[in-house]
Amino acid sequence: MSFYESSTFEPNVSVGYLLRVTNQMAGAGLEHVFADEGMSGIQWQVMLALQFGAASNCAELARHLNHDKGAMTRLVDQIAAHGWITRERDADDRRHVRLALTDSGRDVALHAKDRVLSCWNSWLGDWSHEEIAGLIAGLQKLRTTLSAVVA
Repeated sequence: MSFYESSTFEPNVSVGYLLRVTNQMAGAGLEHVFADEGMSGIQWQVMLALQFGAASNCAELARHLNHDKGAMTRLVDQIAAHGWITRERDADDRRHVRLALTDSGRDVALHAKDRVLSCWNSWLGDWSHEEIAGLIAGLQKLRTTLSAVVA
């Protein structure tokens, strides 16, 4: 049996709508954190992806963050101009360029991370640990489902 029915559907129960609006609101709520650090939210996401080993080059970053490859190259250029990442040719395949955080990049990314966590802890302050864990588990399950059909 399907969850959604045309006769009872409205945006306030749409998973897609709720995810989009929640993401937009969270982004707006975090703008000051990133502005204070001299970066944008997407720049921080790139740096975090490098920090946690989710990607090591522009193509992997673009796939991981669902971002345009050309735009990712420009984004990496901006981050490198701050001195937060380095580019190095892969020793085994010189066509590939590996990206890595510099010490200052790691410092600024981790400082921003602490501030982001503080915001989220404040926003989720009246949620129980079980509610938060349930939300995270549900979103992870949805991500897994969508990655199988979208890939």
